[in-house]
Amino acid sequence: MAGIALIAKHDSGDGLEPVAQPTSTTTVVDSGSPSVAPTSSVAPKPVKRNEVNVEVYNTSSIKKLAARTAERASTLGWQVLGTDNWPGSVPAPTVYYGPRLEAAAKLLGQDLGIRRIRPSVDPMKPDRITVILDRTYTE
Repeated sequence: MAGIALIAKHDSGDGLEPVAQPTSTTTVVDSGSPSVAPTSSVAPKPVKRNEVNVEVYNTSSIKKLAARTAERASTLGWQVLGTDNWPGSVPAPTVYYGPRLEAAAKLLGQDLGIRRIRPSVDPMKPDRITVILDRTYTE
């Protein structure tokens, strides 16, 4: 049952003045049948490794770390475009992804044993995944 709340205010003899508007209430009736959540008919598009471009970089002094990791990724089906040294540093081995490549980056991270996945940053190219390895990466 809904009620109307009024707050009295003395106003030079004009009487009561409503301060708050009445609120409506909604009554929920249980129909006794369980509700079924709608299901989405659109499944996420599966990642096709051979359609995703990847670059692998090394920030450590471990020789050929990027090349060996790129070979491993390539063997797993990833489209590796190249390897090089990265002039900066990262807090941990990281897979960086461009727009619409997050699912692929997570899969590549699983394939290479890299748990740190982040959106790409400048100067990384947005149309690919960039892997940056440091001295803590184990092959």
